[in-house]
This record gives sequence, C-alpha cells and structure tokens, in this order.
Amino acid sequence: MAIQVGDKAPDFELKDNHGATVKLSDFRGQKNVVLLFYPFAFTGVCTGELCELRDNLPRFSDRDTQVLAVSNDSIHTLRVFGEQEGLEYPLLSDFWPHGNVSRAYGVFDEDKGCAVRGTFVIDKEGVVRWTVVNGLPDARDLNEYVKALDTL
Repeated sequence: MAIQVGDKAPDFELKDNHGATVKLSDFRGQKNVVLLFYPFAFTGVCTGELCELRDNLPRFSDRDTQVLAVSNDSIHTLRVFGEQEGLEYPLLSDFWPHGNVSRAYGVFDEDKGCAVRGTFVIDKEGVVRWTVVNGLPDARDLNEYVKALDTL
C-alpha cells in the first residue's frame, strides 16, 4: 500500500546519476520535494514524463521545490539517460538493494521488478501532502503536481 497524505515521508539515501548521495532529509526545512517514481529509463512514457518535467522545471523551482526522480535502473544507465535527454534534476537509483525505497513508498511492482508511476508531494516538514499512483502504462499530469504545490 502506497504512503498516504498526512504520513511522514520515509527518509532514504540514494545515489544520483552522477554518483552523489542524495538524502530526502537534506531538504527538510529547506524545500518542498516532488518525489517521482517511474519504471525505467529510455521507455516511451517515462521519457515523455521526465522531459515534460525538464521543460517545466521553473514551475517547480519558482515554488521552492526540488524534483527527485527515482527508478530501479543503475546509476550508469541513469547517467546516460540524463545526458541524452538533458535532464538537470537528480535521477536517483533504487537499484540495490533492488527496489528498497520503492517498497518503502508502496510503489514497487514485485511481478515486474520495478516501481509503478507514483508521485508524492512532500512539504518542507517532510509530510506527504499529495499523492497519485498510476499503473505502468498511464502517464501522470504534471499540472496536478503544480496545483498541489500551490496549496502548501
């Protein structure tokens, strides 16, 4: 079961596409976070969603928000994907232990071995304020994230 609105967001520590460690708790008291889980780099729907975020990044930075995108790909795959698509926000690898953070948020599909499309808007205090979880083939609406941020 996915994390619900009002829950404290589980802290985590993952490597990004450049090998740097990113901890959710590092943003507490500093920025809101849009935590976006997606199945795999280089797939059609995922690439479309992440490029839409890239093209609309000011809508998030203007709202004092950090975007963090998490998949179960290796950091090496994410590095190439980020460079190819010009993605300038952290792509976090939940590769090993495989899907550990995705499981903590309740969005890991055990049969497929990857995260489903889960998004969590987390406020500066580390509390989940909005969430949506879609199946693998169903893209999310970026405008809904922005609306949720406007309520914080």
